[in-house]
Amino acid sequence: MNWFSILSHESYELHHHFKRFSHSKKLVLAALLSAIAAILQSTGNFLPGIGYFISPFATLPILICIIISIPFGLQSYVLTFLLLILIQPGESFVFLFTTGVVGLGIGIALLIVKRRIGIIVFTSILLTGGICFLLYIVHFPVLGPVASTSPSLKVIGFIYIFSFMYSWIWAELSRLIFKKWSKLMVKYR
Repeated sequence: MNWFSILSHESYELHHHFKRFSHSKKLVLAALLSAIAAILQSTGNFLPGIGYFISPFATLPILICIIISIPFGLQSYVLTFLLLILIQPGESFVFLFTTGVVGLGIGIALLIVKRRIGIIVFTSILLTGGICFLLYIVHFPVLGPVASTSPSLKVIGFIYIFSFMYSWIWAELSRLIFKKWSKLMVKYR
């Protein structure tokens, strides 16, 4: 794997494909993907156990919205947060500073930064900042009993390593998803 290569040419192709969509079509897609993201994020509370493995996939609808259009991706991010306030208020801040941030970070970085290492570092810094904000400023135990809410450089280092690995997994997963999606679009044109 080349860390300095462009991660996914397919994401640019999809972005240009979605530019041809009308404003109302993009709006409907953003609303639909926001609802899906809110449902996925809230599965952790609705389905204890397996729901915690499903809820990280709330990143994907936000990522897709960003690829459609950055403004619509930001609208989808805010709309998902507002939906979560209604459905699961406890999950709304977790989404706002962790799951949603990963989708925003990877999507924006795919369109602007383009290089694999830049995408991963940008997203991991955003995720580390979000987790540290929840943990140390809001005193929300986002990591459970693993980390205390008092600041520690050692814990912040581990959070960054986790964020880097998590961002790397999502960057590679998004590359695979966009490749498959692009092949489907070529097949059914």
